[in-house]
Amino acid sequence: MKTLPSENLRRENKKVSICARYIVLLIVSSLISACDGIGSLVSNTTVSEADNNQVITIGDSIFALSGELQDNLESYAGETFRRYTLSGAELSGGNIATSIEDQYHNARQDNSDIDLVLMDGGGNDILIPAIMLDPYNCKTQWYDFGRLSQRCMEQLDDIYVETVNLLNQMYVDDVKSVVFLGYYYTKNALLLLDSMEEAIDYGDTRLSQACDFSVVSCTFIDPRTVINDNDIILDGIHPSHSGSRKLADLTWPVLKQLL
Repeated sequence: MKTLPSENLRRENKKVSICARYIVLLIVSSLISACDGIGSLVSNTTVSEADNNQVITIGDSIFALSGELQDNLESYAGETFRRYTLSGAELSGGNIATSIEDQYHNARQDNSDIDLVLMDGGGNDILIPAIMLDPYNCKTQWYDFGRLSQRCMEQLDDIYVETVNLLNQMYVDDVKSVVFLGYYYTKNALLLLDSMEEAIDYGDTRLSQACDFSVVSCTFIDPRTVINDNDIILDGIHPSHSGSRKLADLTWPVLKQLL
């Protein structure tokens, strides 16, 4: 049976509405980050020359949106590192920002002498689709009884494979150590981020396994028990001042042993 034109229009309007909500979420994230507390600007600037060029940071907006997590770690270290993180970055591919895989390749093009990689990755590969139409069914409702869908687990398993491949490539490239920051629980914002706990739990498990089973020396940092709703800005995703400080404090004991 053919779909009526009015039905097609309703479906297109729904897609536009969801897309608009995501764009609003990104705009709100940027504005809050710019105005929160001390008024820091959104930081997506690549830094290709630093005090310590053998350390690079790659990843997504947990690092890049305000830049405070990286600022805190550099303050603790007393030196700057090269930065390639970008808001909206997916692990591979993606249409919003340079992927994390490509960030790494860009860093090597600038200077291939890399000893230590500080990174996160994989979050946007799940979060962006979940915010849009949730094609992988990664949100769990009360009637799912806390069970994550098979489709979502398969997508996260694919991310695991991509992560292992990237980490193994770093080993081939003579990277000595990787510090991999996992993801904390989002809080609900604009009715887009509810019921992501199970996906985050399974995702962190797979990212931790990627660290363990890759050939490069990799340490996984799990922030789930440290970050609470008060440490997340109103968009429900990104760390506030306190969140960035907590993530830095959690990461620094591992990082300082490798510098």
